[in-house]
Amino acid sequence: MTLIELMIALVLGLLVLSAAIGIFLSNRQTYRATDNLGRLQETARVAFELMARDIREAGGNACSRGLPTVNVLNSPASQWFTDWSSPVRGYDNTVAFAGAAFGTGSAKRVNGTDALELKSGTSAGITVVSHNPASARFQVNTVNHNLDGGDLAIVCDNREAAVFQITNAQPGTNANIVHNTGAASPGNQTTSLGMPLGTAYSFGANSTIIKLHATAWYIGNNGRGGRSLYQLATVNGSGSISAAAQEVAEGVTDMQLTYLREGSNTYVDAASVTDWSMVNAVRVDLTLVSPESIGTDGAPIARHLIHVVTLRNRTE
Repeated sequence: MTLIELMIALVLGLLVLSAAIGIFLSNRQTYRATDNLGRLQETARVAFELMARDIREAGGNACSRGLPTVNVLNSPASQWFTDWSSPVRGYDNTVAFAGAAFGTGSAKRVNGTDALELKSGTSAGITVVSHNPASARFQVNTVNHNLDGGDLAIVCDNREAAVFQITNAQPGTNANIVHNTGAASPGNQTTSLGMPLGTAYSFGANSTIIKLHATAWYIGNNGRGGRSLYQLATVNGSGSISAAAQEVAEGVTDMQLTYLREGSNTYVDAASVTDWSMVNAVRVDLTLVSPESIGTDGAPIARHLIHVVTLRNRTE
């Protein structure tokens, strides 16, 4: 083989190698783009599914809608998860929400993004056998009631309802539910569950007790230089109720919420809602970005997705 033939062979080999490298890099970029789009779509599915569950159930419980309700918790308006005056309440992008303050730290709410708090009763209600107001004690129809000391609950019959905190309960052991004062946090300001506040009232047989569920959703800094969708949920810590934030979906950079009120066909922002009890649907507008910078401009791919959720107990 002459030197010229060797040089020609090397050139041809380099051309083949360059083509193979080009195909490899193209396939690698295609895989990255496909993988990032898949992860972005999965983030959207998780975010919308989990938020939709809470929104659909907002205001739902085993009690009839519109029952007069008394809240006997201590200072119920002082914390978002003890104020049960409305099952849904939104906060526009610059309006402060007590559950998650604006800030740059991890899990702090991002200024310019909306927040939403939601409250409901759990699906399973426990039937009351008898109620002794003097001893602040309910007897229920089963020991498997899944109610613990410290849980927030609502009891109702066909006349009225009362929000209170359980101060002693032993699921699996006995069928007594106690609602004393001074034994939990936030605690009950009275053992009387009638209306108006402080009025003695006995809930009769076949009344229902439901555990209450409070959550809030917002966009927060995730501590890794990005943003995520966060959920605040109540936690029962040995009788003391508090709210803890957990990261739900990474790469959600913005959330804008609008609301449909009963009797209207126009969605409005939170500032335009004067009566939150009239809201029967929420439109969730999320902006999501891919984990990697795979766009043709060298930036992450962004997607803008909208999902409308109806409050189940507001539709008849």
